[in-house]
Amino acid sequence: MGQVLVPAPSRPLLQGAHRAHHQGRWTVALTLFAVDAVLVALSCTLALNLRSQLTLFGPTGDVMTLVAPVMALFIGTWLVTLVASGAYRQRLLGAGTTEYSVVARASVLTAAVIGISAYLADYPLSRAFFFLAFIIGTPALLLGRLLMRRVLHAARRRGAMRLPVLVVGDPFRISDFSKVLHRETWIGYDVVGALTHDTGYELPHEIAVLGTPHDALSAVHESGARAVIFLEGSFRESQDFNKLARELEREHAQLIVVPSLTELSSTRVDMQTIAGVPLLTVAKPQAVRAGRWVKRSFDIIVASLGLVLASPLMLVTALAIKREDAGPVIFRQTRVGKDGVLFHCLKFRSMVTNADELKKTIDSHDGEGLLFKLKRDPRVTKVGRVIRRYSIDELPQLWNILRGEMSLVGPRPALESEVSRYEGDVSRRLAVRPGLTGLWQVSGRSDLPWEEAVRLDLYYVDNWAFVQDLAIMARTAKAVFSSRGAY
Repeated sequence: MGQVLVPAPSRPLLQGAHRAHHQGRWTVALTLFAVDAVLVALSCTLALNLRSQLTLFGPTGDVMTLVAPVMALFIGTWLVTLVASGAYRQRLLGAGTTEYSVVARASVLTAAVIGISAYLADYPLSRAFFFLAFIIGTPALLLGRLLMRRVLHAARRRGAMRLPVLVVGDPFRISDFSKVLHRETWIGYDVVGALTHDTGYELPHEIAVLGTPHDALSAVHESGARAVIFLEGSFRESQDFNKLARELEREHAQLIVVPSLTELSSTRVDMQTIAGVPLLTVAKPQAVRAGRWVKRSFDIIVASLGLVLASPLMLVTALAIKREDAGPVIFRQTRVGKDGVLFHCLKFRSMVTNADELKKTIDSHDGEGLLFKLKRDPRVTKVGRVIRRYSIDELPQLWNILRGEMSLVGPRPALESEVSRYEGDVSRRLAVRPGLTGLWQVSGRSDLPWEEAVRLDLYYVDNWAFVQDLAIMARTAKAVFSSRGAY
C-alpha cells in the first residue's frame, strides 16, 4: 500500500473554526451558570411561597420577614459552592455521570454550610424553607443539566461547538478510534489529522496523515488542532511523551491520553503518582454491588408506584388486545434471569396467538448474532404495533420486578436458546438481574448489532453505579417517545 499523506485543511479556515470553538466552550459554561442561577432562584422563591402558604409545617409566623433578607446570600452561597466544586469544568460537561455527582455533592455541601452557619450565628432560619429549597432545587439543577446536555449534543451533531483534534498512535488504533468518533457525533471531536509511525496505512474517513508522532508540534501549527489525543503505540519510549508535552507547553492544544484499558467507568478508576510513575488503580467489577439492597429497594419502590400510576393505561391496553382477536392478554415467555434461574417474563401480547408456529415459516430476519428481529413482522397485530412502538407491552414486567426476577435497569432478558449458545464472557450478562430497560434500550434498542448489545450489557454489569441507573432511566423516556429502534 503506497504512502498516504493527505493535505490538512487550510490554516485560515481552521483558525476561524477554532476561535468559534473556544468561544463556544465559554458560552456553554456561562449558559450553564445562568441556567443554574435561574433554577436556584426559582426553587428558593417557590420554597418560600410554599412555606408561607402551607400550614403543614406549623404556623407561618414571620417566615417571609426572616427569610427574605438572607435570600440573596442563600442563592449566592449555592452558586459559589457549585463553582468551587468544579461544576463548570469543561472536561465534566457533556458526557458521563460525574457532572451530576458534582452538582449533587455541591448541593449537599451548600446545605451543610448554610445549616451550620445559621446555627453558629443563631439565626432563626425557617427549617421548612431550608428543607423545601433543597428538595426542590437539587432535582431542578440535575434536570437542568440533563436538558442542557441534550442541547449540547444536538448542537454538536449539527456541527457546532466541536473540537478539532489530532490523533496519534498505531494506525489500527487510530482507525478504530476515528470510527467511534465518526459514529458518535455527539462527542464533538473532529479528527483533522493523524500522526503514526506507519505513514503508509490508509485511514478511514479521509483522515490526513501529517507525519510521525515526532512531528506533533508542526502538525498542531499546520492543522490548528485544539487537542492531541494519544492512543496506544504513540511512542517507542516512555520519555518521548514528556519531550512532546514540553514542546506543546506554549500551545493551546489539550493533551489527552487514551489508555489501552477499555470498557471501564471513571468511577472504577483512581490515579496516583508514585516516584513519577502514574498508577491506575482499577476497582473490581461491580456485579455484586448491583445486587445489594440499595438497588433492590429502589426497584421495589419505583415498580410499586409504576404499577399504580400505569394501571389505567394497562387496563385500556388489556381491553384493546382482548377486543382485537379475543386471545389472551398476557404473553408469558420463559427467560433466563440472574445466575441462570428461569422465570416467566410477562408482556402484553403484541402478536397473533400462533406466532411461534408462523416463525418457522419466516426464512430471514433483521437481527444479528443470536437475536431474531423483523422490522415488519407479519405476526404483530394492529394493537401490538402501537404498544411495541412505545414499549407499553413491557409494563407487566413491573410485576416481575416486584417478584425479584427482574430489575428496573439491567441487561436484556435472554431466551434459553440464546444462553445455550453463549460463548466466552457473554454469560457474565447473567451475573445481575435482567432489566426492564438498560444501556441497550437507550442506545438503539432493536437497531443495535448483537455484538454491540453484548458489549453494552457487559459494560453495565462490570461498571454498575446507582447514578448510572438514574441516568439510564432518564434517557429511556427519550428513547421510548422517539420510538427509535422499536419494532
